[in-house]
Amino acid sequence: MELLLDFLKTYLSGLLHLWPFIMLLVGGIAAIGLQIGKLERWTPSNALYFAFITATTVGYGDIHPTRQRSKWLAITIALIGVLLTGLIVAIGLEAVSYAFREARGVTAPIGP
Repeated sequence: MELLLDFLKTYLSGLLHLWPFIMLLVGGIAAIGLQIGKLERWTPSNALYFAFITATTVGYGDIHPTRQRSKWLAITIALIGVLLTGLIVAIGLEAVSYAFREARGVTAPIGP
């Protein structure tokens, strides 16, 4: 149970410290998605749906851009989404690493 609590404390702390950057990325995804929606004449909800499905690399394919500029913006959304996902995963990996070090009683940093 202590391992889980150490993980959660570290993970949430990491998210909190990087919250402004995470929100910048999420806001960028939303803004670009709404721009694509305007170009493609989609509703705002469909535009946001498309943006976050693309950003998470799920890409159901039920709606997709048809204009050249929209396609380039969709690629931008995908790249930002990969960055956001990588950031969240990196925070999680550091939290797991820290929790395991704490559980083993290792206080020195790992590595050179």
